[in-house]
Formats: sequence, structure tokens, C-alpha cells
Amino acid sequence: MTSLTQLSQAIHDAPQWHIPDAFQASNEIQITPLKDQALGAVVTGLDARKAQSGETIYRLKQALAKHLILIFKQQSLDDLQYLAFASYFGAIFRPSADNPVLASQSDTGTPPDVVPVSNAVGQGDYTGHGELSPHADHQWTPLPSFGSLLYAIELPQSGGQTSWYNTIQAYDALTPELKAHIDQLQLITYNSFVRANSNKGSDNYANNSPYYRFKDQPILGHAYPHPLVRTHPETGRKALWLNTLSEVELLNYDDVAGSALIAQLRKHILKPEFRYDHAWETGDIVFWDNQVTLHSRTPFPAEQRRLLKRISLAGARPF
Repeated sequence: MTSLTQLSQAIHDAPQWHIPDAFQASNEIQITPLKDQALGAVVTGLDARKAQSGETIYRLKQALAKHLILIFKQQSLDDLQYLAFASYFGAIFRPSADNPVLASQSDTGTPPDVVPVSNAVGQGDYTGHGELSPHADHQWTPLPSFGSLLYAIELPQSGGQTSWYNTIQAYDALTPELKAHIDQLQLITYNSFVRANSNKGSDNYANNSPYYRFKDQPILGHAYPHPLVRTHPETGRKALWLNTLSEVELLNYDDVAGSALIAQLRKHILKPEFRYDHAWETGDIVFWDNQVTLHSRTPFPAEQRRLLKRISLAGARPF
């Protein structure tokens, strides 16, 4: 695991704003919304290795709340520089050892601060090369992450694109009657890593998780109810807080009706008008708001290397 001392070292080594050559002026940075897209803005002119002003970080935080993903172009960072830049936006996400997440280490039970998202053996062979369905990170934990940054270092020749889904727009597009029906519902998202670990040794343990837990089925891992309709803490806008494939359960709700409702909402979220497809370029950092978006990945050839690095930021209890 990347230790706390490494984060401390990253901040200690980071350029200081009072040193002229290390400081970047806010007027050098442009934030351009993506045209005709459901979400996203491109940030140009920013060098993430430099010290950033309070004005710049405030602008970026406002832009993230408005556009939900920010795409920083042409970056070149080592892990310490990457950590130092990410720490402008919040504390590093560190889940408890009894809530496994992507890259949780066998010795500590928790992930490194910088997680290699890769099919390259020895560099974080956690997600393979297949398709990843639309999901929010860490949704099964008591305090899901607020957001994540994903940095492209090595890319395959084809495939491996990432899509983001605007779940605020998805909620807004529901009928008033359906909004009124779901606004107060509580949803449990069960930990897919616990499910996978419990099914190891079966013929198809990675793909036999139910999409909805009926009350006669066993509970695996911890269960943390969160709102099905989540409120963004800065803008107050409502969003569907629901992934598209993993095991979930509505509290105090009929099993058959709950399964049908969740299937209806999942189909709705996947409408193309709520989605932005990102074609990665080396040096891209995409910073997304994990509270009101989902993200997915297309498959890519197993023989082609793909290496990105992710930093997740701590969040609060959803409301």
C-alpha cells in the first residue's frame, strides 16, 4: 500500500506557491465545456506539476460541480506529483479493511493511494481487458468516495474507451410521478468483491452475482443503506445513485416490485443522451464527481497494454 508517509512526502516535495518559477497563474488556464455532451469540460493550459492558486482550485471545484467531469490534457507526472495535485481537492479515500475495494492489498486490506488500473502484469492487474459495466466507485462502503482522478500513461491501439453517465440528467428526465415514488427510497448496494471472493472455485464465480437480492437469499458482506435518489452536497441537485449490474436491494420493498423498478431505472440510465464517451490520449487526467455519475469501459485486446493510475478522494455519507 502507498503509505501515509508517501502522501506526506508528496505534499512536502510539492512546488510552493510563493516560489515564482513553481507557481502557475490562474489566467493561463482555460476551462471549455464539451459541446453537445451530457457532461464534461476540457481544462487546458494547466501544468499539474506546478503550485496552483486558491483562485484556480476554486474555479476547478466550481467547474467540477457544474460539468461533473474535468479533462486535463497533456500532463506528465510521477506518483508523488500526482498525489500532490489530487490533494488540492480533498483527502485520499481510505476504506476500512472489512470493506474490500479495487486493489485492496492482502496484507493491509486496503488499497494503495495510487491504484494502477491495468492489464500489465506487475503493474496492477486488477481489471483485466474486458468490458466494465456502468458503476459508481465504492458504492457499497459507508462513506463512498467523492470523486476520482484517472491518469492515462499507456494505451492500447484499439478499445479501452471510458464512458461517463450524468445521473442528474437521468433523474431530471423521469416523470414527476416516478420521482415522487422513488425520492425517499433507500438502496443497499452489496460488495461485488465479497461476492467474487465467496464464489472462488465455482465455474463462473465472476458472473453469477444476482442483480437484485431477494429476501430468501443470503447476505454477503456488510449492508449500508444509501438513498436511491442522492442530493449533490454543493449544488443541491438530485441524481439516481444506482449502478447497472451489481447486487442491490431496496429496503422495506416487495422483492418482485423492487427488482422490476430497479431494472426500469437501470435501462433508463443507459440512454445515450446521458452519456459522454472519452477517447483517451496519453497524458490525459480525467477527474470525475463520483457522487452523481457512473462510468464504464469498453473491452480491448488482451495482448495490448493499458496502464492508467487512479486516485480516489474521500467522501461523506450520501443524503
